[in-house]
Formats: sequence, C-alpha cells, structure tokens
Amino acid sequence: MRLRYRYRLYPDATQCQALAKAFGCARVVFNDGLRARQTAYEAGLPYVSDGELSKRVITEAKQTPERAWLGEVSAVVLQQALADLNATYRAFFASITGGRKGPKIAEPRFRSKKDNRQAVRFTKNARFSITAGGRLRLPKIGEVPVRWSRPLPSDPSSVTVVKDAAGRHFASFVVETTSEPLPETTAEVGIDLGLTHFTVLSDGRRIGNPRFLRRAAKKLRKAHKALSRTAKGSANRKKAVAKVARAHAHVADARRDFAHKLSTSIIRDNQAVYVENLSVKGLARTRLARSVQDAGWSRFVGMLEYKAKRYGRTFARIDRWFPSSKRCSACGAVAGSMPLSVRSWTCACGAVHDRGVNAAINILAAGRADRRNACGDPVRPPLEVAQVDEAGSHRGAA
Repeated sequence: MRLRYRYRLYPDATQCQALAKAFGCARVVFNDGLRARQTAYEAGLPYVSDGELSKRVITEAKQTPERAWLGEVSAVVLQQALADLNATYRAFFASITGGRKGPKIAEPRFRSKKDNRQAVRFTKNARFSITAGGRLRLPKIGEVPVRWSRPLPSDPSSVTVVKDAAGRHFASFVVETTSEPLPETTAEVGIDLGLTHFTVLSDGRRIGNPRFLRRAAKKLRKAHKALSRTAKGSANRKKAVAKVARAHAHVADARRDFAHKLSTSIIRDNQAVYVENLSVKGLARTRLARSVQDAGWSRFVGMLEYKAKRYGRTFARIDRWFPSSKRCSACGAVAGSMPLSVRSWTCACGAVHDRGVNAAINILAAGRADRRNACGDPVRPPLEVAQVDEAGSHRGAA
C-alpha cells in the first residue's frame, strides 16, 4: 500500500527564497493553463490537450520576455503543476458525467499567492536525493536540512515540499509499504463516538474529549483581536497574521497527535474494530457544528481504517441508521425517542444502560453479525420482503 511520510524542513534564507520562487512559478503555470482552457471554451474552440497546453504555457512561454524567469526553477516543478491541473479537470468531468462517486467536484479555480498552503512536487525525473548527511537535495534549491522523526521504509517515488500558513516547510514523501501484521489477539471492540467523551469502547473504557479548539479559544481570540487592530499592508499585520496561523497550527498538530496515538493503541490491542458510519457533514450543519469539527471524527476513523489494513486487523463501519443508542444490548428492544440529553436509561426488561457503553456494545454485536464467513457469505442474511404468492397463514385463520 502507498503511504505518505511527512518531515519538517529547515531551509536557510537563500533556500527559502528559492522555494518561494518555485511556489510562484508553479502557481503561474497552473493559472496560465487554466486561463488557456477557459479562453478556448468561451471562444467555442476544442478542449486544449495536455501536450498542447504544456507546449504553450511552459516550452513556448519560456521564450517570451514575460515568462523567461520560468527557466530559473526545475522544469519538473512546472510539469507537475500542469499535471495537477489535468487531474483536477479529469475529476471535474467525471463528477458532472456521473463517473465519479461521492460529492460533486467544482471546476478548477485560480491559485493565489495568498493561499494558506503553497506546494511544489518533485518526481524521480527531477533527481532529488537524500544525502549521506541526511539532507534533502532539491534541484536549483540546494541541500535542505531535514528532521528525520522516523526512517523511510523504502525509496520515495516523489517528494512534495509544502509551506503552510504558519510559514513552516515540510517534505512529504510517497512510499510503497508492505503490510506488517501484528500478533493476533482475540479482543474485538466497538466504538461509539461522541462529544462528552471522544470515544466510548464496548469494554467500558471512556476516552475524554480533549476539545483542543475550545482550550485554545482564549489565546486565539487574543491573537485575532491583535490582528484586527493592525493596518492592512503593514509589517505589523504580517506579524499578526503569522501569529494567528501559528496558534491554529498548534491546535491542528495537537489534534492530529491525539488521533494518531489513540488509533494506534486501539489497533494494536484489538483484532477487529467496528465504528458507526456517522454523517459528519450533516452534523456540522447543526448547532453543535463547532464541537463536531473540533472533535475530528473523520480523521480519527480514517486513521483506524488505514492502520487496520496495514497491520492485518479487521475494520468495518456500521450503518448510520442502526439504532445503537436506543437498542437494549440485553434484550434487543428498541426504545422510543431519545434526545442527546439522556445519558442513561432503563429498558422494560430491567436492564440499566449507560448511553455510550450500550451503543458501543450494540456496534460490536452488529459488526460481528455483518462479518462474512469462510465461504464469503454474510453471517446475518439480509432482510427480504415476502412475495404475495408465497405460502403463509391467511387472514382469519386460527
């Protein structure tokens, strides 16, 4: 499977300037290619092919005085910018024609130098390399120091250099990895995601919700107030913008670190993991939107999924319409309406349930029932509607 490994870069002033030039050239080529295709569409001309577009906005553009400075950066950076544009167009066309599943994809938009994220990609053709001293050698940029937090499992096929809103530089490598099965265990777990507790496990454990954004709200509010008092275009405003970006980056890094550690712990200790397929996008439209987005459920579940695949574990999502909270895990009866304020309830059979633990137990049971047997068939057959001509008892029969 393919994975992405990210490391922090520490370029010096000269290398930062060279990277800024690469970001700018890639952005200009992308925008020139997008403008050429839009102009052709508005004029009723045929769609500009990938090869023709590369010839216009790179090869021929370098010969003009207006774009001669494109030759100061690696040609691979410019080609990859066009590759990103072509991939965006293909996804857009597949989306509007129904060939792509999921939400609709918007048509490509122009890139801005004010975007929070700037990136360029180097492939094997660019001849990037890692030196014996552990530095990343990039064409026309130099040897950039890297903080290697962990070793690369294999030779990377490409590297993307990213600059985030906080001004930090990262190297993102795409590598091929093999599955590394962990020792088998008999433990299985169902996970109920929530806001009071981030996760409640079917074994009764509760993981508190860190609420990283809420904890940093005072610091963020102060930074935003300081930003609002600065004059547009001033040096102090640039400093204030950077301070706000660093504060938000700290929150995002803490949330990502928490999700990584928790997902690794769960995958390591359990042979099978089952979670509910929540509609996070729908929940983000409610009055709980800020809390839902602060929790970061989608990223956490995504980590569980790819780590289960990598380490030989079973992972499955339960249908979002499954009444995990309202179903009694003892007798199977489904209760009536149950608002979020109800944290514990008593079933007619006499069983007293904690809402989160009961939901996690039901998710575990549903996940086990939906697993396929050795022949590839579901353990629990799907429900079917009886046909009119099927044999059965008639109305009025004793």
